[in-house]
Amino acid sequence: MKVGLFTVLYNNLPWEKALDKIKEFGIEAVEVGTGNYPGNAHCKPDELLKDAAARKRFKEAALSRGLTISALSCQGNPLHPNKEFAAKNHETWRKTVELASELEIPVVCHFSGCPGDSPKAENPNWVTCAWPNEYSEVLKWQWEEVAIPYWQKEAEFAKSKGINIALEMHPGFLVYNPSTLLRLREAAGDNIGANFDPSHLIWQGIDPAQAIRYLGKAIYHFHAKDTYLDQKNIAIKGVLDSAAYTNLQDRSWTFRSVGYGLEEKAWRDMVTALRLVGYDYVLSIEHEDPLASVEEGLGKAAAFLQKIVFKEAPASAWWI
Repeated sequence: MKVGLFTVLYNNLPWEKALDKIKEFGIEAVEVGTGNYPGNAHCKPDELLKDAAARKRFKEAALSRGLTISALSCQGNPLHPNKEFAAKNHETWRKTVELASELEIPVVCHFSGCPGDSPKAENPNWVTCAWPNEYSEVLKWQWEEVAIPYWQKEAEFAKSKGINIALEMHPGFLVYNPSTLLRLREAAGDNIGANFDPSHLIWQGIDPAQAIRYLGKAIYHFHAKDTYLDQKNIAIKGVLDSAAYTNLQDRSWTFRSVGYGLEEKAWRDMVTALRLVGYDYVLSIEHEDPLASVEEGLGKAAAFLQKIVFKEAPASAWWI
């Protein structure tokens, strides 16, 4: 396993300067945004797709520093009811897949997206309950008429380019937990899998280690991000929390650097579960801790993970 970093926290730095900074933390791999929500500060598909020399320079900048590029990431909402917004997200997704193929990067990270409640909708509608019955009807339409047809076509496109799709299970989108991830995978193609981010599962009450075992070979990438559960606020208002991310005193949960949410044992259990299901790729730090600076939060997360990941292949059972 390698400890990596989602480079968006250094979007203010040019690509090579960002890589130099990242190396200071002992990071071994980078995940790079190509547009949509992450932005494209370090990787502009329009420019790189038309220039083979620029692609070579881009990749060599990482490789020459001992860094691999684990994934290109364009998390967005290609199912958005605003047709113009959805089209832009879709275009970025397609170009990202093309670019990943050219660069021989095997994974593209994305969101599943979320439609509205009908063809006339203006904004996404995330359904979280089955009753009254119109909610179930909306959810059925979203899956059967929008999401599955879209992702069947896109999974086929990505497969033709040799790319695995790693969808982040994120509340607000149709795929937000392990069961919805596998529902889409079963309907649309086995090159659809998870960008497993425990932070979004923790506050839903999901055990990340058990979720890893449940998903198994369907995990194609991993985001290392933690969540602190504020039991005082949860006891009063539960975990469905729309308070601003900056309103930390009143939130039920808050994103934290790895090790500042769950205890170390829980993270060791995740590493164990990943090894049990055969995942031997990158744990990509996504630093969104509002209580730590960029440098200190990243440094503590990197040091924590480097202490618990396995770097070598398992030994044979010499004791038997």
